[in-house]
Amino acid sequence: MRLITMGYKKFSFLAFAVIFGACQNEIKVQRAQGDALGTTYSILYADTKANESVLDSIDAIFLRMNQSMSTYWPNSIISKINRGEAVVADADFKNVFRASKLVWQQTNGYFDPTVGALVNAYGFGPEKPLAEIDAKTVDSLLNITGFQRVSLEENGTVSKENKNIYFDFNAIAKGYTVDALATMLTSLGYENYLVEVGGELFAAGINPDKEIPWRVAIDHPEQRETRAFIATLPLQNQGLASSGNYRKFRTDEAGNSFVHTVNPITGKSIKSNILSTSVLASTTMLADAYATALMAMPFEKGKILIETLNDIEAAWVLAINDSVQVITTPNFTFELE
Repeated sequence: MRLITMGYKKFSFLAFAVIFGACQNEIKVQRAQGDALGTTYSILYADTKANESVLDSIDAIFLRMNQSMSTYWPNSIISKINRGEAVVADADFKNVFRASKLVWQQTNGYFDPTVGALVNAYGFGPEKPLAEIDAKTVDSLLNITGFQRVSLEENGTVSKENKNIYFDFNAIAKGYTVDALATMLTSLGYENYLVEVGGELFAAGINPDKEIPWRVAIDHPEQRETRAFIATLPLQNQGLASSGNYRKFRTDEAGNSFVHTVNPITGKSIKSNILSTSVLASTTMLADAYATALMAMPFEKGKILIETLNDIEAAWVLAINDSVQVITTPNFTFELE
């Protein structure tokens, strides 16, 4: 583990920008960007002009993901499953379900997409939040939380021990979508591209403008008139995802503040000295899931977990008294601004 200590500043690994140089050859970097999945996206790919097949495929993939896993779409597969309707899951739902079960097992339950009822109760989902959450309420919600209570059957249907169990794939579906977009670009013959959806990334090849690996800048959360970054890092043939709390919080009617990371084991809204986590992995889906798990886990447990996993690198940003400590695994390389 590497340790870097600095004066206290609030920052996160949640927002990214791409650093460009002057164009040195005829190949241009095309950008497709817009709004999707309740967030924004930006896709860069090397071509002499915009490719209509790319643009059409981007729209098709976002539509496919919404139809499968959006809890905000009432007729999506996940919404029907959450209502207890008999529906056969599509390939995307199955892929994410199976990956979620794997990460749930490896994290000893700290990553759990059945935490949806708790997420809604705290006010971070599509349902109306509860006015006040007490210990009795948390206990009742924990009774309908736990990936051990659900199963994916051979016929493609999902079984739930309790009809009120509520799936929420928000902590893995963005990463899965990034991977799907990357697969699409590869299938169209592109070798150099960078895909970003809501801050989750996958980079392939190089930035042709500078003929070096894509390099991303990490936003300082306290943005003023001029955009500021706090770190940069190269990204090549890997996925990068981050999770953090202090941009997403809610205060209930009693004045209690809740952050959006919910511990699926205790049912409590996490309050810890972990400001943010970032994970590098072979796929953005896995990076996304593990970054969420590391936010919920105590730092020492998270560190032990990452040491047991192959091809996973991580960084933690910790608030220690009046300073910030950035702790990384050996191969998580970045430069502070």
